[in-house]
Amino acid sequence: MKTDIRRRNTILFCLFLSFFIFSCASTPPSKKEASPTPELQMKEMESSRQVKAMNERILVSHLSLKRDLYRDYQIGPEDLLEVSVFEDEKLNKMVRVSSQGNISLPLLGILRVKGLTPYELEKEIRELLAEKYLQNPHVSVFIKEYRSQRISVMGAVERSGVFDVTGQKTVLDILAMAGGLKEDAGQSLFLIRPPRLEDAGTQEKKGSEEQTIRTFVIDLEAFLVKGDLTLNLALSHGDVLNIPLSGKIFVGGEVIRPGGFPLKGKRMTLSQAIAMAEGLKSKADASETKIFRYLGQGSEREAISVNIDAIQKGQREDPFLQENDIVIVPKSGMKAFLIEFRDTIKGLLGFGFSLGSL
Repeated sequence: MKTDIRRRNTILFCLFLSFFIFSCASTPPSKKEASPTPELQMKEMESSRQVKAMNERILVSHLSLKRDLYRDYQIGPEDLLEVSVFEDEKLNKMVRVSSQGNISLPLLGILRVKGLTPYELEKEIRELLAEKYLQNPHVSVFIKEYRSQRISVMGAVERSGVFDVTGQKTVLDILAMAGGLKEDAGQSLFLIRPPRLEDAGTQEKKGSEEQTIRTFVIDLEAFLVKGDLTLNLALSHGDVLNIPLSGKIFVGGEVIRPGGFPLKGKRMTLSQAIAMAEGLKSKADASETKIFRYLGQGSEREAISVNIDAIQKGQREDPFLQENDIVIVPKSGMKAFLIEFRDTIKGLLGFGFSLGSL
């Protein structure tokens, strides 16, 4: 009996030894597949750094970009103006803009000032006085009090809400007041401008343009990373800034932690996505990975074949993923068979030795 047990254990041990040698030669170590390399970890951190760089750009630009926004400010209802004429002090006047956007000045009567910059109003008053009353007058217009404006910010910012502001503000100013972007902020900022209802006469002249909601889309990467300040739009009372959360990508199949992951920083490679899923399982067939991409028509998706092994060896380009991409890493039939066989042999061998020890 004991001789039979020893013989069986010897046979099992030889089978296991030959299988172990074969499996080592055929399959890469599981640790290498499951653990992301330092390079992949660096790529994973890249997206977070990009959002931090955007926030740094917001704060630094807000504090150090000494642009004279006063010259671009458009006068509006309830602003308090100080008008001075150097040649005649009797023409100096402090005047508040009416709800219709008008002011009344000595000699000139009622002037329409809504929508003019201080410089444009100075020029208009100077030309009117020069026509009838003064030769080459010197005129200055100073805004003593700005009307209160309410700008709303919602979405992926640190402090969303309604901000009461005075003076001309831009997108950059309000983003700074809102504390910058959150790490999961999306790629675009939507500036929603409501209809202007202060002046019915203006609506009749301009038609439906003033009566409809207008939406401006700002690419945050072009604005805050590449520094395109033409996107730093001037804001008006009632404007709403909406920064949606970033989209997600989904990783499934033979990965350690399948699930959905946010597109932080708006750009993510396939290797980064695999790293966020904590790497591949030992049974994964990385060479047959598929990316399923939405085509924008119905529910159709395009299937894109990729080879993760070749990407990690530098033999293929690491593709960027798009919002709502689905990455599926299939199971390798041969790997699965060998691993299950190995585990079975290990179990039998352990069972055999335990019998032999009785």
